[in-house]
Amino acid sequence: MEDPQKDEQLWRIAKKRANFQRGLAAYFILNAFLWLIWWFTIGKEGNNSGIPWPLWVTLGWSIGILFHYLNAYGGSKTDLAKKEYDKLINKKQE
Repeated sequence: MEDPQKDEQLWRIAKKRANFQRGLAAYFILNAFLWLIWWFTIGKEGNNSGIPWPLWVTLGWSIGILFHYLNAYGGSKTDLAKKEYDKLINKKQE
């Protein structure tokens, strides 16, 4: 049941941030697991040629995590549009 006192905008932001935190935990756990697999199969023997394969997963997923972070903590397009609108209103009133 929804709380009628809850601010919908703040609730939406809180859900975005909680989803980001879960995604970040999954990122660290699964990347650590992939690097451990690589280390125990190829890395510690020193016969690896080239770039370790988990690096590609880590780099790709890092880009996704960055965008997820910006969406959760950096504001959305709506927030940026509201800021610009407020600036224009203030400039017009001057």
